[in-house]
Amino acid sequence: MQRIAVLMLSPLFFTACMARQDAGRVSSAKPVFATVETEPVASSNDAADDAAIWVHPTDPARSLVIGTDKKQGLDVYDLAGKRVQSLPDGRMNNVDLRHGFLLDGAEVAIVAATNRTDRTLALYAVDANGRLSNVADGQILTGMADPYGLCMYRNDAGEYFVFANDGDSGAFKQWKLEARGDKVGASVVREFVVGSQAEGCAADDANGRLYVAEEDVGLWRYFAEPNGGSERVEVDSVKNGQLTDDAEGVTIFYGPGDQGYLIVSSQGSNDYNVYRRDDNAFIGKFAIIAESNGIDGTSDTDGIDVTSASLGSAFPHGVFIAQDGHNTAPRAAQNFKLVPWERIAKALNLPL
Repeated sequence: MQRIAVLMLSPLFFTACMARQDAGRVSSAKPVFATVETEPVASSNDAADDAAIWVHPTDPARSLVIGTDKKQGLDVYDLAGKRVQSLPDGRMNNVDLRHGFLLDGAEVAIVAATNRTDRTLALYAVDANGRLSNVADGQILTGMADPYGLCMYRNDAGEYFVFANDGDSGAFKQWKLEARGDKVGASVVREFVVGSQAEGCAADDANGRLYVAEEDVGLWRYFAEPNGGSERVEVDSVKNGQLTDDAEGVTIFYGPGDQGYLIVSSQGSNDYNVYRRDDNAFIGKFAIIAESNGIDGTSDTDGIDVTSASLGSAFPHGVFIAQDGHNTAPRAAQNFKLVPWERIAKALNLPL
């Protein structure tokens, strides 16, 4: 009887231990609050995933958030969280963009996404009013069983690239984008393997660095140029570092020169790690918690994005965006939360 009693109690014991451990992780993160949340995605359950910020060229307050609904396509939101465009073009998983691409004689922003429906790279141009239109030169097949994570890179020579990985395998490809009249084509210029499943990545354009989150292992730094090979440096670890698996979304806050911050979604602890952009030294963590304005916090975050650009009176110092894996609004699907950058800076004692 005694042995049976011990076996019955042991799950409770481990649950209590995990609760204390999780509480310790949350308490180490500085709390911040979102001021805006987007309308929920149309699809239910695990659907929203990643986001990218388009900065309006003349009126930053009209900037937009482009988010993925990985069961349906892309959604575009204004800075108040209202959906202003929906593109049901396939199961888009991750999205990124770069400004200043010369297409058919005009500079546009190029948006890239992994389309898991037809296993292609989806490419869009953003016009001056923030409307997206498909500019891919035919189907750009990835040759991957399950195109998953994605990020973009623009180098000092003004060349544009897309990185994408293949689901569980950890295999990456790098494509170079090229204008073909009013369309955009892509050619593979590099392939390498991370080692296991990866998704989140971000490129530091000014420093030629590529950051990759290997979900159960940690955060790596690679060279972003096509001749970068497979050489890498560990930035942080799941096993012995500051990350809790899964290591997910990755984004970069640009300051002047080499200043700024590298931010990573530490999904298992429901918070976000912040590192110095120059030497990648760990600074601290923040967590998005519920606010009295009715906006809930975030948990199980996949994709994130950030900009240091002033986006008008709502976000004068930039904005951080996180996917919320468990939107707690009644009967609501997943969505994205927007946090003014100054709230994060204040929480972590960072200069504005």
